[in-house]
Amino acid sequence: MNRVARSRPLLADVVRAELAKAISNGEFPLGSKLPNQEQLRERFDVSTITLREAVQGLIQDGYVVRRQGSGTYVTRRPSLRNSLDKNFSYTQYLEHAGIRPGKKLLGAKTISATTDIAEALGLRALAPVAEVRRVRTADGQPAIYSIDYVDVNIIDPVSDRKQLNGSLYRLLAHHGHPVDHGVATITPAKADAKLAEYLQVTRGFLLQHLRQVDYDARETPLVLSLEWHVPSVIELSVYRRGPGPVQDEVS
Repeated sequence: MNRVARSRPLLADVVRAELAKAISNGEFPLGSKLPNQEQLRERFDVSTITLREAVQGLIQDGYVVRRQGSGTYVTRRPSLRNSLDKNFSYTQYLEHAGIRPGKKLLGAKTISATTDIAEALGLRALAPVAEVRRVRTADGQPAIYSIDYVDVNIIDPVSDRKQLNGSLYRLLAHHGHPVDHGVATITPAKADAKLAEYLQVTRGFLLQHLRQVDYDARETPLVLSLEWHVPSVIELSVYRRGPGPVQDEVS
């Protein structure tokens, strides 16, 4: 009996994760009703108590909502959260989250820097820079389309091409240019035909566009990154501290 009691939370977590995955994969679309308790119990071959614990976990996570006398409905798809208060490699982030990261290199070439790129990287106009275009996936689902610009004196799109399938931050550190911090801005952006194709969304789908410049510890700009995130797959969030105790104004 004690062994069963101790294992029950773990089994509930497994069922909870499987249900979240089914929601993420679109088996249970947004707004749809989950199968009834008996159907889910038979599907996962678990007790009623275990199933209830699993569904309650989904409710707490905000993936589903229970409507009295009606059933349990999907409220949103699970999202990975990229907390912008910390800069990190997406590849490492997904690996640590237990999610299979993927990356498709769409192109890597040398171009002449536009005025915007040159200013961001502290280079002269028309200076040669590496342009790297990639699509990142999470468990096979397109999550981010990115274009990265780097001085060719740091990264060579020809000799470094094979390494560009991995983490760009790892490659920069390998070349002696570790990223210390970044400055990012976020704006909404509608998917055009190209973005819709790359990210497997419809044209006009609202994406989160991130523009970020990464610097080393000496404040030297290393990378200008333009990214388009699919919010239903990876969610950008910011941790904001409160103002603390606020004193009443004295008139």
